[in-house]
Amino acid sequence: MRVLVTGSNGFIGKNLIVRLNELGISFGVFTRRNSTKDLQSLIEKSDFVIHLAGENRPEDEDDFEVVNSGLTSLICDEIRLIEKNIPIILASSAQAERDNLYGKSKLGAEIAIKNLTKDTGNSSYIYRLPGVFGKWCKPNYNSVVATFCHNISHGLPIQVNDPSFELSLVYIDDVVEEFVKMIQGKRDCKKVPSVQPEYKIKLGDLADQIKAFRESRDSLITEKVGSGLVRKLYSAYLSYLSPEQFSYSIPSYGDERGMFAEMLKTKDSGQFSFFTAKPGVTRGGHYHNSKTEKFLVIQGKARFGFRHVALDEMHEIVTTSKELKIVETVPGWSHDITNIGTEDMIVMLWANEIFDPDNPDTIAHKV
Repeated sequence: MRVLVTGSNGFIGKNLIVRLNELGISFGVFTRRNSTKDLQSLIEKSDFVIHLAGENRPEDEDDFEVVNSGLTSLICDEIRLIEKNIPIILASSAQAERDNLYGKSKLGAEIAIKNLTKDTGNSSYIYRLPGVFGKWCKPNYNSVVATFCHNISHGLPIQVNDPSFELSLVYIDDVVEEFVKMIQGKRDCKKVPSVQPEYKIKLGDLADQIKAFRESRDSLITEKVGSGLVRKLYSAYLSYLSPEQFSYSIPSYGDERGMFAEMLKTKDSGQFSFFTAKPGVTRGGHYHNSKTEKFLVIQGKARFGFRHVALDEMHEIVTTSKELKIVETVPGWSHDITNIGTEDMIVMLWANEIFDPDNPDTIAHKV
């Protein structure tokens, strides 16, 4: 299998080439550096064509027709001359339904592909893509997601003309995976080609969400970035950070006992922090009515003490960083932790809720 990718230097093309390399799929490329005279030899060597090349903001409006419709027609003509079935994917646009120069030129490309299939039976798959977003999309060009991610991450202004305007979006990894599945023969060719999932989001909500990503470094409260559209937007957002922005500082609090720092907070699953303790130092000496915690000693040796606040029952656990044992605090049991080793102790801590100074649910009690 050898794939010809046109427009390989573009946003979708760069991501696709990386994926083809990962999968060990052989490919050739056609870029702006190539002449149309190169098409014949490139197509002859190929078993599949993924046609991504296009023009969406040319200096000369005639280039809409020349590149979008004209280049597609040339590719179709070369396939006709070769006289073998070379399946072709066309990355078209939802704009093909609109009465503008760009839309008309994309529609012209679709017609050329359809005529090729009608005349020769050559396999073709036309994808009318909505807004595609993800890493390496050029900001301040033709993608609102790329522009918002870039500008917000760099402290630059954005413009929201109509917050209620609804966007249709697909994620770059989903686009690439769809194309790969098609060339691998893992898609139902009888269905109208489409990239799924397709997301809907209002422009104002998009701006607010991306601003929340930036603000999370200050609040330490992460957005729900584990699934769905928010996960993909967050990945896109991070891709626009400059290397100088790859790290950020968090506050820490220290005294003669050691230090404490909160690392990450979630909206519905608590927070993560860590603390240190000098040899012989005891921390804690309190209980919770509802709050729960998990402790993990990652350096040193610790003794956890527990006392039931109603029954006065006592319990003790000794753990070290060599055994990586999670110790949980249980509501109604006072608890403390003592460094019984000879080196500074480092402990990771998860609590099931964000600390609320107005309702700390932390009551001092002997252990």
